Amino acid sequence: MKIKHFYTAFALITVSFLFIAAVNSNENNVSKTNKDIIKFSHIKHTEMVECASCHTLVSESISLKDRLLPEKSVCATCHDVEDTDNCNFCHYEDVNEPLIQKESELIYNHKMHVADQKLDCTKCHKGLDKVEYSFEAAEAFPKMNVCYSCHNDVSIATNNCESCHSSTVNLIPQDHQRVGFFKSHRFKAESMNSDCEMCHNNTFCETCHASTTMITEKNTARDFITPFSPHKFVDNTKQQSINRIHDLNYRFTHGIDAKSKSMECSTCHQTETFCAECHNTSGGDYAMEGFVPMNHKAPNFITIGIGSGGGEHAKLAKRDIENCAACHDVQGADANCIMCHTDPDGIRGTNPKTHINNFMRSVKEGDWHSDFNSVCYSCHRDANARPGGIKGIGFCSYCHNK
Repeated sequence: MKIKHFYTAFALITVSFLFIAAVNSNENNVSKTNKDIIKFSHIKHTEMVECASCHTLVSESISLKDRLLPEKSVCATCHDVEDTDNCNFCHYEDVNEPLIQKESELIYNHKMHVADQKLDCTKCHKGLDKVEYSFEAAEAFPKMNVCYSCHNDVSIATNNCESCHSSTVNLIPQDHQRVGFFKSHRFKAESMNSDCEMCHNNTFCETCHASTTMITEKNTARDFITPFSPHKFVDNTKQQSINRIHDLNYRFTHGIDAKSKSMECSTCHQTETFCAECHNTSGGDYAMEGFVPMNHKAPNFITIGIGSGGGEHAKLAKRDIENCAACHDVQGADANCIMCHTDPDGIRGTNPKTHINNFMRSVKEGDWHSDFNSVCYSCHRDANARPGGIKGIGFCSYCHNK
């Protein structure tokens, strides 16, 4: 037993050590920059020399995988690299690592842009004359809107994504990844500096927005772009409207989204008036009063009494319980099912049946034997319904006789 404990402790210590080492190594790699490798100032160098004086290979480079940072031989054209007394003017003591080059998955040809098209370096790389190290400049590496100043017209330069991006999978701008961008994208599209056309053509908007007169939506704010509504501008041109938001059968399943994504509903719908057109209720369960599906009004939809079978609602619940959950809270604070389907007395046959015949045949060792929080105790609530209960009494008597 002692040997077993020793090996267990040894394994835990080893795993912990390796984990800490991996974390520290990762942190060191992430935080490492050229500022930790060499002393350098773009401010001072740009005052005296051109970019090409240091980045000598740029004019012949056809790939971003090429190493374009200056080597020692390039520095030697101005600096006396053999002067060992002044090494610390540029170098840190005991630091002999090569400079870190920024990795990129873009397809880019410096030769074509610099040598052939005669573009100035500062057209793309901005602000380097104000910083020591390139990573300190916000626009040291061009963002897409800079590229688009030329790549906005196929007669000048192509704007096909695949021409510059090696992979278009998950190619999404950072602001598009913000929570709620789908709801707020309208304001970006309407702004004076909108740049949607960099990636989207005019037909893209029509995936959701198209002039239509299918359905009139009455309960939305006046300035909303409303689903299916035939609004027109003052010059009598049709306003675009959303026509592909909800599925055709959404009326029957919308309750699920209404409970979990209520903020999304309010993007277009004024919920205090829109929902009330069908649902007149003050409680959280819309099916308890006010509007209910037509099949809920059928005779014997719910039958009360042991052996009655529960009526039509029991059949529907067995067939598609998720459809019930669209309106009924089946497991929250207002759990509708257990208003009837519960077993408070521990007496067999006195409460509505919940489980199918031979339900226990497939159950071997249930968690209710050891777990006070077992889901079984949500319904089985007699005084003896607990782990370690007395055999032959209440809930335990269903399987264990005295």
